[in-house]
Amino acid sequence: MSVDTRATSRAQAMPRDVAESVAPVVRAMADPLRLQIVSALAGAPGGRLAAGDVASLTELAAPTVSHHLRSLREAGVVTADRRGTWIFYSLAPGMDRVASSLLDALARAASAPPPVGDVEEPSRLDVDAALSHAVERLVTRFPQLSPDVVRLVVRESGAALARTATVTTHLPVLAERFAVQRLEDLLAVAAADDVAADDRPDDGASRTDVPATRPRVLFVCTANAGRSQLAAALLRRLVGDAVVVRSAGSLPAARIHATVEPLLAELLGPDAEEPFPKPLTDDAVRAADVVVTMGCGDATPVLPGKRYEDWPVGDPALASPEGVRAIHDDLAARVAALAGELVPPAEAHGR
Repeated sequence: MSVDTRATSRAQAMPRDVAESVAPVVRAMADPLRLQIVSALAGAPGGRLAAGDVASLTELAAPTVSHHLRSLREAGVVTADRRGTWIFYSLAPGMDRVASSLLDALARAASAPPPVGDVEEPSRLDVDAALSHAVERLVTRFPQLSPDVVRLVVRESGAALARTATVTTHLPVLAERFAVQRLEDLLAVAAADDVAADDRPDDGASRTDVPATRPRVLFVCTANAGRSQLAAALLRRLVGDAVVVRSAGSLPAARIHATVEPLLAELLGPDAEEPFPKPLTDDAVRAADVVVTMGCGDATPVLPGKRYEDWPVGDPALASPEGVRAIHDDLAARVAALAGELVPPAEAHGR
């Protein structure tokens, strides 16, 4: 007896109206921080927690917790109950079963052996050897810095990225790229300190290919997987090398948001290095002339002589394709205004 596989597939597929109704819930929980919050609420005694308790359990800053709790409430995942001056959060009715099933399934998937034919990740020894080669290359590239400083920055960069890496195959390459940025920032800070102290003439001998005269802009958001990456790409496209552009995250994600990847590819072009989330460092802030946060409640060190801006921009991780494009357009207008203030039109050369 023949079986109509197409009919079978249609019979097993979720109805469109049901899919549309649950999509906001899925989008709301498709974020590592929100998944942490949901798991904390699912396992809490009595099924509820105050916002402060969520912050302590997830090691998130209170403003960041409030932002994500609001998004989860808007999606119908959690509810809030005010009692006096306290606000307690719990999973919405029915969501406790959904959350438990989802978290259990994810835990089983994470602990399952890799499928046959999966690409085997390099061993710890392979990663260490690759990082050692990176140190050798960067010691030569940055002769102004001691080999011990270069070695420390490379190792710290690898360890920082490994905390969120889901696959370590490309970890040494990304760690070297991150280390290059950090070493350049160190030199920029040192050069600025030298000029400020007027200890010696600024002859450019204490830096690599990062002239101190170029403005430096740092874009910061929580995950460094969406808004800050888009803003950095937009500024690079507008001004090319006339501005040193950095982006970072207070709690970087494992990878760029899938909703943002097509726009980044469009902005950066096929020959550009693939962007990746990076943690925020003190030297990146110290080296920057302009620090822009994205309305996520992220805090950066407030240092004298820096220009700070906060752009309240929507989160593309939860947006539809049309919403992501609108966020892109909002950022493009803000970035264009910033570029016009930093770089004379004659010096801007977008790609």
